[in-house]
Amino acid sequence: MTAPAGDLRAAPGVSFTVTQLQRLRELGMAAAAERRYPSAAERDAGFKQLEHELTGAGRRRLEEVRRGRRRPVLAELESALATALADAGFVQVLTPHIIAGEALEKMGIPRSGQLAEHVYWIDGGRCLRPMLAPNLYTLLRRFGRIWSRPFGIFEIGACFRRDSQGGRHLDEFTMLNLVELGTPLDERRARLEALAALVLSAARLRSYEFATVESSVYGDTLDIMASGIEVCSAAMGPHALDDAWGITEPWVGLGFGLERLLMARDGHANIERVGPSLSYFDGVRLNL
Repeated sequence: MTAPAGDLRAAPGVSFTVTQLQRLRELGMAAAAERRYPSAAERDAGFKQLEHELTGAGRRRLEEVRRGRRRPVLAELESALATALADAGFVQVLTPHIIAGEALEKMGIPRSGQLAEHVYWIDGGRCLRPMLAPNLYTLLRRFGRIWSRPFGIFEIGACFRRDSQGGRHLDEFTMLNLVELGTPLDERRARLEALAALVLSAARLRSYEFATVESSVYGDTLDIMASGIEVCSAAMGPHALDDAWGITEPWVGLGFGLERLLMARDGHANIERVGPSLSYFDGVRLNL
């Protein structure tokens, strides 16, 4: 008796070809390599059935966006996070994508060396920002002359980094950075955890854990892991970097990768599905 095309209990035997696996993964089937069929003919029939089902689901998803029934998932996440943080009293800011090399030097990243090789340099010693922190440091100092403590700001925007290629890295990705200045020293860890819970609840990501990690920029950081993926790196001050920016008070800050949040939440194996792309739209491969 032939096992159904989608039956994971099919007898051990023939697996999908490399080309078939690539196609199914493109269409969003992360576990395609686990499937086995009694014969090559049954495998090919199973592949055709799965491809038909997956392309149909992709077309329906695209049609929902076209009809205004939904927005692209990355845009929906950005809106949900901005609303949650604004409701919590944080001020959203917008800062330039192009920054001066001096700003990175203040972050402990010299213009030469291993870290600088990951930066997209342009003319005159300027670069596309690899992180949001330099701009937020500047705004903290300037708003600090005006506002009472504590106060918080956040930015959601694109960052650019020549990163390692792979399923969890993008050269252009979307970050959420939030920072609060004037957090009492003895409340910083609790405040970090509360802000993490706020963001992750807005992102609809329920299962996560904290881990202490060594960072080349911040030293020890408190990272957040979900489904084996690092989705956030958090730090607190006073910190050795603060003097260069004129910051003298305690603070807490968290940086989330939005595409990684979506990977962990929705079970994607490839980050390109949910990032800025000309090959995917809202997680759907466009070569349907």
